[in-house]
Amino acid sequence: MRMLENKVAIITGASSGIGRAAALLFSAEGAAVVLNARGEKGLQEVAEEIRFAGGQVSTISGDVKLMTTHERLVREAEKVFGGVDIAFNNAATIGPVKPLADVAYLEWEDTVAATLTSAFLGARSQIPAMLKRGGGSIVFTSSFVGTSVGLPGMGVYAAAKSALMGLVKGVTADYAAQGIRANALMAGGTDTAMAGDSAQKEWAAGLHAMKRIAQPEEIAKAALFLASPMASFVAGSALFADGGNSAVKL
Repeated sequence: MRMLENKVAIITGASSGIGRAAALLFSAEGAAVVLNARGEKGLQEVAEEIRFAGGQVSTISGDVKLMTTHERLVREAEKVFGGVDIAFNNAATIGPVKPLADVAYLEWEDTVAATLTSAFLGARSQIPAMLKRGGGSIVFTSSFVGTSVGLPGMGVYAAAKSALMGLVKGVTADYAAQGIRANALMAGGTDTAMAGDSAQKEWAAGLHAMKRIAQPEEIAKAALFLASPMASFVAGSALFADGGNSAVKL
């Protein structure tokens, strides 16, 4: 049996990068997926690929900074597929790359909203739906940035990403006894558009013990583990999928 057979998963940031890889992988492992991104074109391309492979998929485009987007995703999952078992709250933004004192308030506010507040809004909508099913798994994409290392010019991103671990612990304290597992995936540098140009990717590779950055499919596989029954006793944790980055920092 496939790892996510008969499960329903919501995935945000699903039109590219880690979210796209997770959408394809979760579907291949048997999940019906409800996908979200702001860009309708990219979202539909992923959905078409899933349908071509025989998977079940529905899409909701919209901004994860808005509560209504998450409410629509949950309603869609319940209406089309019968409920919500898994949520991969993956959408985020890098935000401004500049020294902290040069960051404008609105830049801070937008980055935190897209990266941290969106995760809260997702969980707030997903948890009641999961409780109806007797539990579920919520995975948040965090980062090695802010949790094991600070990088120049990335203080806002680091603050937003590291705060996700507090959210994970809060959800665990409130709902683990009711069958909801919340975990954070501490991703290393990954070969996506957010990673920058080839020079920036090469620089990032040097931070990792493995001396390379990840492919999106590698991070998606770690998310699959946390979402699946294989992680049935994993709750409130931080899983580092960072190529040994956190292991080699002083």
